[in-house]
Amino acid sequence: MVNPSLADVTRRLGGIAYGGDYNPEQWPREVWHEDMRLMREAGVNLVTVGVFSWSRIQPRPGAYDWRLLDEVLDLLHEHGIAVDLATPTAAPPPWFTRQHPDARPVTVSGSRLAHGSRQVFCPSSPAYAQAADDLVTALATRYGSHPALAMWHVHNEWGNHNALCYCDTSAAAFRTWLQERYKTLEALNEAWGTDFWSQRYGDWEEIDPPRDTTAFRNPGQELDYRRFSSDALLARHAEESAILRRLAPQVPLTTNVMGTLEKKIDGYAFAATCDVVSVDHYLPAADPDAHIDLALNADLARGMAAGRPWLLMEHSTSAVNWQGVNVAKRPGETRRNSLTHLARGADGLMFFQWRQSRAGAEKWHSAMLPHAGTDGRVWKEVKALGSELAALREVTGTRVRGDVAILFDWHGWWALELAARPSDTLSYLDAVRDWYEALWRLNITCDLVPPGADLSGYRAVLAPSLYLLSDGDAENLTRYVDQGGHLAVGCFSGVVDEYDRVHLGGYPGALRDVLGLVVDEYLPLRSGEAARLEDGSYARHWAERVEPRGCTPELRFADTPDGGPARGGPAVTRHTYGRGTAWYAACRLPMNTLGKLLRTLCAEAGATPVVDAPPGLEAVRRSGEPHDYLFLINHTEEAIRLPVTGVALAGAHVTDGQAAVPPGGVVVIREELASTPADPRPGTRHSPQGAST
Repeated sequence: MVNPSLADVTRRLGGIAYGGDYNPEQWPREVWHEDMRLMREAGVNLVTVGVFSWSRIQPRPGAYDWRLLDEVLDLLHEHGIAVDLATPTAAPPPWFTRQHPDARPVTVSGSRLAHGSRQVFCPSSPAYAQAADDLVTALATRYGSHPALAMWHVHNEWGNHNALCYCDTSAAAFRTWLQERYKTLEALNEAWGTDFWSQRYGDWEEIDPPRDTTAFRNPGQELDYRRFSSDALLARHAEESAILRRLAPQVPLTTNVMGTLEKKIDGYAFAATCDVVSVDHYLPAADPDAHIDLALNADLARGMAAGRPWLLMEHSTSAVNWQGVNVAKRPGETRRNSLTHLARGADGLMFFQWRQSRAGAEKWHSAMLPHAGTDGRVWKEVKALGSELAALREVTGTRVRGDVAILFDWHGWWALELAARPSDTLSYLDAVRDWYEALWRLNITCDLVPPGADLSGYRAVLAPSLYLLSDGDAENLTRYVDQGGHLAVGCFSGVVDEYDRVHLGGYPGALRDVLGLVVDEYLPLRSGEAARLEDGSYARHWAERVEPRGCTPELRFADTPDGGPARGGPAVTRHTYGRGTAWYAACRLPMNTLGKLLRTLCAEAGATPVVDAPPGLEAVRRSGEPHDYLFLINHTEEAIRLPVTGVALAGAHVTDGQAAVPPGGVVVIREELASTPADPRPGTRHSPQGAST
């Protein structure tokens, strides 16, 4: 049997998935019939049901009450709305935590957390595992063949609140994980460098989680604990998935990972286990360029999906409820955000949630149907979006092809931001976002992929932050350049191996040869300090003293007192290696300088903009047969006219070969495929684990 996929879901729906979390348990029965009518009016064709319904389904141990789900699933099916049925294991009921108090998670300082929120469980708890598996088995047995069921939704946002538990049960599970990873204590002691501070272990039972202690914790131990914690949740996800596949193998399954919103779990590892890759994304309201963060996370979702279409499981129609200031979206912003996700490969756009809650912790989180009902702006925009997505159904199944790869690695994120680094001002996400933004402003499409991915199809590869780099991944990058690739690497990269041990022989150890240089010394800058570059711009936070060993300096620190501690030395270098080229930035480059570097690199590599567009106009192309689809997204306050070839499907008409993109608007153009030979580069270049597909 062919594995089920998102294509099975969209084929059943007749196009793009559209809807949101539906929580009928929050409302009296008479409201449900109004929900059905309004869902149909809004064009909703898929809803997620049951995410937080454990206490309803199983009101006490061993007793199940299916009446609500029976009625709701039948009602949805009767009205032609498909169901993404969730395993409600992200919110254990009060009876469970009362019956199993030791299953509640423990903080790094030793406090056991109380019931009263969601994800109040230890990922390693046997009691939780048994209760969750029993529930999932009962749910799948009852509804695995229900005609409304289109997809399984496993858990919800794994590890969002409870990824790191430090209880004794977790400690025992950690020791087992370590024995499987290292086999011998000698290997563990070598990996962690335990001869420092007299930490050498002589018995597995001596090892605890990296709890609060007197000074710095062992960084190798901390890094492994993050890996263990992610794996513990992944094991729970795998067990729930196995039950669902055994009882309903024809139904695709997913879980909603959180991209850059979630540091604690390895998103690639979770995505690799799913039939459908789905993500949640919420705008950081304090960021005036939050639309760039949106694009980054959409491209990361596509990277996790190995280039295939993916599903946006959650975003908001307006404000969220959990940021410091929860800013409402402006008119037209919901459409613009939604169609940007569609442009970058999503075949489904879902919201949290359908009907805005009247009570509870998320009552101020916006929804498709707000507190005001059908009278307000949000509802009108939700209806209009549903109608527009129906008209864009032909886009479904087409793919986005990136010329450039940006390397993204949760393990490197964990390692860079542990304590006792040279500077705590080096933020992993800041580095990735800087480089992504520079590429975004050039309108060059990229995929975000792990360092071990198959890079052979990319014209250029960018590595904004690779502090942690294994020998195997370093060889992958070196081979890419040697075979003709174009690589650019950010500062403080290639420094340590997968155990957080320094690559010896000179920085940046694992990349020294391919970059053609040695870093003599890392020179973090003080708060408020800057180092002037010879182009007149200023680098902040970081500088390095670089000794060329074959590379050519392309930009230097100014040879003046304001040039900082690396004055006169190389700030950007270029090195020919084999048939390719490797660039290095020895500081955190200011945006204009970084943009010039990437423009030059991409031009040399043959990575071209989607269209030649003015600043503020985002352009993305989805490719298929017999048409391509060009999305033009205007982030300015002025209308922009652009030459196009094709027919407008949304947002404007094409007149005299030009499309007018209104302020804050989105235009979708259906393009006829040219008769030139197809690009031989594969549309799917890598798997989430880096294997060729």
